Amino acid sequence: MDKIIVFPNDNGGVVFCYPAKECGMSLEEIARKDVPAGKPYLLLTDEEVPADHTFFDAFEADFSNPDGHGIGQEAWFAEQSDKEQAE
Repeated sequence: MDKIIVFPNDNGGVVFCYPAKECGMSLEEIARKDVPAGKPYLLLTDEEVPADHTFFDAFEADFSNPDGHGIGQEAWFAEQSDKEQAE
C-alpha cells in the first residue's frame, strides 16, 4: 500500500504528489519539503484516491484535520544546511 501526499492548490483544487520510494526520505519529510509553505497536507493511500483519472479535478479533500503543513523547498533546504553546519 503506497501513500500519496495531497494538498490544496491555489485554484480550489488539489495536488497529488507521488513520492519516489527510493529517495531515502520519510513520507513526512517529503511532504514538509514539497508542499508549499503553510499549506496543509494529507497522507492518503492508493485506495483513497480515484483510480479513474477522467474526473481527477473533481476530487475533494477535507483539510480541516491535516497530517501536517508544508514548509516549502527553500525553508527545507535552509534547515538541512543548518543541520549540516551544526554537525
